[in-house]
Amino acid sequence: MKQYPVTELQNLFDHELGKIKAGLQHANPKGLYLPVDYSLEMGGKRVRPLLLLLSFNLFSDKIETALPAALAIEVFHNFTLLHDDIMDKAEMRRNQPTVHKKFSENNAILSGDAMAFLAYKYLLSAEMTNQAEVLQLFTQTAIEVCEGQQLDMEFENHTDVTETDYIEMIRLKTAVLLACSLKAGALIANAGEKFANELYDFGINLGLAFQLQDDLLDSFGEQETFGKMIGGDIAANKKTFLLIKALEHADNSSKTELLDWIQKPMSNQSEKINAVLEIYNRLNIKELTQNKIDSYFNACSVIFEKLEIETSKKECLRNISNKMINRIS
Repeated sequence: MKQYPVTELQNLFDHELGKIKAGLQHANPKGLYLPVDYSLEMGGKRVRPLLLLLSFNLFSDKIETALPAALAIEVFHNFTLLHDDIMDKAEMRRNQPTVHKKFSENNAILSGDAMAFLAYKYLLSAEMTNQAEVLQLFTQTAIEVCEGQQLDMEFENHTDVTETDYIEMIRLKTAVLLACSLKAGALIANAGEKFANELYDFGINLGLAFQLQDDLLDSFGEQETFGKMIGGDIAANKKTFLLIKALEHADNSSKTELLDWIQKPMSNQSEKINAVLEIYNRLNIKELTQNKIDSYFNACSVIFEKLEIETSKKECLRNISNKMINRIS
């Protein structure tokens, strides 16, 4: 069985995505499809489709069988980003204007809706023996992602969000889609429930580490490489792991100072961001967050070692996981 190098899988996926995008550029009405094309054109890491293809290739080399599902995962992921940006009132993504800023909010909402259904269209076009099971997984994941986004919005108005609350929110909003990608790849390859569930658990822990790394980069990354404004979560009063741990570890004086910055109307965004970052540094929040990331990544390693697959075959999974967690953007 052929083991595809990561670069070849990426090229195969990019080729399929290119065909989809070429069709979108000529589809009508243009007001619906051009924002979809723009969303997909913005790039990104394409992590989820790659995980699906890597998982599939652990058990089969008929990659063309898995490409429609990989497209579905990527289109669905970009749909969630498009709607998230509207809800967050974000102006930039990947150093480019967000869809609702380039077109309009109404265009972005409708085009996002279309992307959700296009994802199902691509998934239904895949030739697989267990289509119903894969569709059920995809549908349950889509519902959970929406649940996670709702919790994220609700947390903005709460000051009593716990670490447990937050981890459950990011499990739903971020981790389940990574886990779904890995499990779907195994299911489409007919690998069986044992492998599919182990890869799902691997994906959950990887997704939690990945999101916490995103939280960390939002406060301590470099804007040029991160692709978004540094401190955006602070400016938006997002309940991130960093803020929750800061409120948990702060003494009365620091806690009062932090809550004042959160609750006061924002007149100077950079002043607020710098003040909160100073409190984070004072409380060693960066180190606490990194420790939590490491704990989830270590859980990935335990599952990886238990996977009854030749090390040479599954090494690609370890490599991409390392890149995801050690990234700077």
